[in-house]
Amino acid sequence: MTNLTDATATVAQLRSRLAGFVRERDWEQFHAPKNLSMALAAEAGELMEHFLWATPEESRTRSQDPAHRAKIAEELADVVIYALEFANATGIDVAAAIEAKIEANAKKYPVAKARGRSDKYTEL
Repeated sequence: MTNLTDATATVAQLRSRLAGFVRERDWEQFHAPKNLSMALAAEAGELMEHFLWATPEESRTRSQDPAHRAKIAEELADVVIYALEFANATGIDVAAAIEAKIEANAKKYPVAKARGRSDKYTEL
């Protein structure tokens, strides 16, 4: 097993590692976009459970608390794994999709209007 970190791994490496894991288990047959999107939503819900009913400050504290952090990290990993496997199954280029979305959001949320505000772009 390799010891990848955010500082050393590329998206392509993560996708390749995940694809090999899935292929070894013959799970491609189950990984239709519908199923992967549903699994992604379910895992996002499990991540949210760790913060249910917490105030924003409590959620920040909980995410740093060693007693909760490992479980939170596992749920985040599940979310990212399903997102990357969705990209593998559909052939979507994650970096290109993120770049396009940031560009679109920059137009919808210009700094001069959006800085320090959480309003939807239609309300700026």
